Amino acid sequence: MCLRTRTPRFEVLFDSTRPVLTGTTSEYSFSSLDSRDYGTISLMMPLADTVWIVDQAKTLGFDLCGVVRAEQFPELQRMPEWLARGYAGEMKYLADPRRCDAQTAMPGIRSAIVGLLNYNTARPLSTDPVPHGENGKPKGWISRYAWGDDYHDVLQERLDALMESLREHFTGPFEARAYVDTGPVQERVLAKYAGLGWLGKNTLLLNQALGSFFFLGVILTTLDLEPTLGTNELPPPDLCGTCRRCLDACPTQAFVEPYVMDARKCISYLTIELRGSIPEEFREPMGNHVFGCDICQDVCPWNRRAPIATIPQFQARVFPPAEEDLTSTSLPPQAESFYLPRLEWLLGLSEVDFRELFRGSPVKRTKWRGLVRNTCIALGNSGLRRGTADHSRVSDLLNRLAGSGDQVLAESARWALSRIE
Repeated sequence: MCLRTRTPRFEVLFDSTRPVLTGTTSEYSFSSLDSRDYGTISLMMPLADTVWIVDQAKTLGFDLCGVVRAEQFPELQRMPEWLARGYAGEMKYLADPRRCDAQTAMPGIRSAIVGLLNYNTARPLSTDPVPHGENGKPKGWISRYAWGDDYHDVLQERLDALMESLREHFTGPFEARAYVDTGPVQERVLAKYAGLGWLGKNTLLLNQALGSFFFLGVILTTLDLEPTLGTNELPPPDLCGTCRRCLDACPTQAFVEPYVMDARKCISYLTIELRGSIPEEFREPMGNHVFGCDICQDVCPWNRRAPIATIPQFQARVFPPAEEDLTSTSLPPQAESFYLPRLEWLLGLSEVDFRELFRGSPVKRTKWRGLVRNTCIALGNSGLRRGTADHSRVSDLLNRLAGSGDQVLAESARWALSRIE
């Protein structure tokens, strides 16, 4: 049920001279003491519009949906202090002042519609002991949200469809804009006050039934919609309790304190947003991560029984063996996957290969240079042993990069070599 703080059947009472609206989300009726006709539902019952929006969002594939008015929420007011501490690192876009006040994110904004889409999988966790995969070959970890197609595109398609439905439903003029990590909005804060969950100690939105492996998309609009949380209703309570698993499990100790992250230490930031060299103090703690990190979610108890997503676009991409593998006599042909990809395969990708394989993938954000840099660090942590065929081939690739004119790649490759030789 999307409106998690309300029952699916509701009854709203007015004074004795006005009508009573009763019914379910799909059936409504008017009644009054003198049985007069009081017009349309949309004029008399704003909540009916919100219920319709939530139902429409679920029809379009969202797992949950909520509506909230654009207000100055407490979490947004703490943003300047967080920025002043330098916790945003190189993410300068987070300093956009519109992120501190939802009322300034769009001219004339009145409401925000938040859609939630589950991407959880049944695959093993990043915390499982599989550092080398099968046959002892070093494998890397790509965050599960990036195993399939780009979530920006998947969510944007659903949000565009929902906006089209809004234009058909509401006859008056209004404006609406859809964002998927692309606008000056704090999706998690809006989602909290739309009743979709609470902000956990790992700074992510948590939902009691769905855990945290989900995406958020937002529609900002000038429509004055009734919020899914009533006037006297609070957001879902914080159910993290005394648990510290996410805080203690972070290899780089990115959490300054519960609910506060120094993004500069986060493995997701280091492997995706940072453009220069990985600070040496974080290289060993990064382990085999080459894009993103799921550790603080993998250890979260609320994700233990979270439902599994069935959306085809979020399933791990698998590639057939390359032609040279098919004709090789020394190596068996191998399919490649974004789930635990072979580090040797990633290190050997050219820029052309990268653009082709990661087209329509979130991984393209780190660019070829970033992925190769991250792969060097992961290989340095792989424990690859001298005297093996794998070690010989990987060393050749790393030596080639060590002579590169790109100082970031060259230095990263030399660090990896120093660790496996």
